[in-house]
Amino acid sequence: MATYDLVVIGTGPGGYVCAVRAAQLGMKVAVVEKNATLGGTCLNVGCMPSKALLHASEMFEEAAHSFARMGVTVSAPKLDLPAMMNFKQQGIDGNVKGVEFLMKKNKIDVLKGKGKILGGGKVEVSADGKSQTIETKNIVIATGSDIARLKGIEIDEKRIVSSTGALSLDKVPGKLLIVGAGVIGLELGSVWRRLGAEVVVVEFLDRILPGMDGEVARQFQRMLEKQGFAFRLGAKVTGVDTSGKTLKVSVEPAAGGAAETLEADVVLVCIGRVPYTDGLGLKDAGVALDSRGRVQIDSHFATSVKGVFAIGDVVAGPMLAHKAEDEGVAVAEIIAGQAGHVNYDVIPGVVYTTPEIASVGKTEEELKQAGVAYTVGKFPFTANGRSKVNQTTDGFVKVLADAKTDRVLGVHIVGREAGEMIHEAAVLMEFGGSAEDLARTCHAHPTRSEAVKEAALAVGKRAIHM
Repeated sequence: MATYDLVVIGTGPGGYVCAVRAAQLGMKVAVVEKNATLGGTCLNVGCMPSKALLHASEMFEEAAHSFARMGVTVSAPKLDLPAMMNFKQQGIDGNVKGVEFLMKKNKIDVLKGKGKILGGGKVEVSADGKSQTIETKNIVIATGSDIARLKGIEIDEKRIVSSTGALSLDKVPGKLLIVGAGVIGLELGSVWRRLGAEVVVVEFLDRILPGMDGEVARQFQRMLEKQGFAFRLGAKVTGVDTSGKTLKVSVEPAAGGAAETLEADVVLVCIGRVPYTDGLGLKDAGVALDSRGRVQIDSHFATSVKGVFAIGDVVAGPMLAHKAEDEGVAVAEIIAGQAGHVNYDVIPGVVYTTPEIASVGKTEEELKQAGVAYTVGKFPFTANGRSKVNQTTDGFVKVLADAKTDRVLGVHIVGREAGEMIHEAAVLMEFGGSAEDLARTCHAHPTRSEAVKEAALAVGKRAIHM
């Protein structure tokens, strides 16, 4: 029977990063993966392939609508969807091979099959009707999440699709109806809208992007509407009739009322994700779950069973790859006797649309609810020199600082490359920095990042260019 210091179940960003860090710390490590390739949802059917399609579709739209303004004359672009899908697959293959290389480099054993915990210290790995049991001092559950399903609506990944199916459509739908106005729905809607689909988004709440800063969500909705998105807010999908050539989607007011029927060629169900714990044997092993099906952990990622830990989407907190990665590093260090830690107040989130949205820290709504006195500094990209000359002036930067101490509590950016710009705010906040610190840090000119400095200056009502 093989014996390890650590067995990690799942090789998504949390799992493989945890395994690498544990190996760096001198542990004998194995990972268990039920799928044919490593990398989990993120690398195979999530973050990475969606970014490939977002980039490719943005280039397609730029060629059709923006090049001429810049004096670049090209014939009208033609979509070769199979080639675009191949571009996506090349990216997936490259990243998956990268994870395989990391496993070999760090001498981590890869066990293909479905993992089941047989109590503390033992994991059963089953594949092709055969199983083996391995012994280990520690187990980390990193099995991630699965799509949330809508009751009464069956996903076939052809006409009614999840995010997985939406990444592999064989033709551009004439009409795409998206259920849910969260991050994934808006990103995938952006891809197919650019490629020619009419996009309607149905959202149960009265706003898009639940949990994000309200002002950001309102302004971003207007930008998407200018791009061609249509929104039905405060509404719910109650059924989809698949009998005809086109889908007939029943939509009712969330508060109740008369239903209407919308037609669509494809319906994308994007109402969130749920922890994936199927077949892990958690109940028999004595691993406790919370009321939402997540694995319960303490502040050191330990479950109710000694020697069994959990990280990532399968535990509480934002379902983000980078959050899982940080938890993976922290739990490996804790198992090694070090002081692993994750600061949940400084985890950035990004929506990879055009323009992008990036946020870190508290929203205005959260600060108001907590009774925290704060000051706001805002700066629009219309007043940023680099954005002006590039004609990419949609959006703004908002800095929220403690009214008494000036400590930065949250930063929210809507604009091109917002996902890259947010990290100076994250670093500042990790060090407890103030708006004054940010405002007095020299920023290169001309860059979009100058808008972050100007927003910090605006906290003290002294922005220069506005």
